[in-house]
Amino acid sequence: MSNTPHRSGFVNIIGNPNVGKSTLMNALVGERLSIITSKAQTTRHRIMGIVNGEDYQIVYSDTPGILKPAYSLQRSMMDYVDTAISDADIILYVTDVVEKWDKNREYVDRLSGVGCPVIIVVNKIDISDQETVSALTDRWARAVPAAEIFAVSALERFGLEPVFNRIISLLPEGEPWYDKDFFTDRNLRFFASEIIREKILNNYDKEIPYCTEVVIEEFKENGDRYDIRAVINVMRDSQKGIIIGRGGSALKRIGTQARIDMEDFFQKKVFLQMYVKVDQHWRDDKRKLTAFGY
Repeated sequence: MSNTPHRSGFVNIIGNPNVGKSTLMNALVGERLSIITSKAQTTRHRIMGIVNGEDYQIVYSDTPGILKPAYSLQRSMMDYVDTAISDADIILYVTDVVEKWDKNREYVDRLSGVGCPVIIVVNKIDISDQETVSALTDRWARAVPAAEIFAVSALERFGLEPVFNRIISLLPEGEPWYDKDFFTDRNLRFFASEIIREKILNNYDKEIPYCTEVVIEEFKENGDRYDIRAVINVMRDSQKGIIIGRGGSALKRIGTQARIDMEDFFQKKVFLQMYVKVDQHWRDDKRKLTAFGY
């Protein structure tokens, strides 16, 4: 038994869209919990990933990318970000080698007054050069003097060990918040819906991914497999037609892709049925957003 005091705490990951927050969390957790695409607004929920050691527990939270909300769904997404700033033991602010340092400046300014340690992670150094990265880290050091700055490539898993070690050293002493065999606070239904939503993001362009919400209407164990029935909510009949495709070909394609990923994630056979429903105002219907988990 270790004589080292147990440490545990909430490490909340925030930043602008497309800087690699989900890639970073998945790399730090060692599980593929957050969906990753090249499109903005991929993450809609606050998703926890839990890493356990003998004398520590790190509870990471991935959050939606910072944006100026235009409708109720986006306002709910920004509520997750604001909550993550206020209840963190450690904040990981993720930027990259491409974005301007003062994008959404009000959130950068808030980092100096949060009252907890701040680590700024400059991501995607694999697509940059040493001179640019050094200039960026200097710029961030001036912008948030109290923060510690690390340059990494989450995709290549380069430079993550110093970040991980520093997080552990900054965790407050305390008992674990969750059982040590937990690795996330989300249930299997949630991951089924997120896997389908990832396939929609990857297979459709323009407004289609942002006008859809996936609801798992049935998730039950049937012997050696899971039987899953999912409904894809869209906002217009034209979007329904695009999602389904000619003769159902597009829906079948994303269904096959989702089923393969689900079977890999759940380590179990999956029978997946998907339907498409038009719900014109779901993004601004607070009652439905609550039912959808926002």
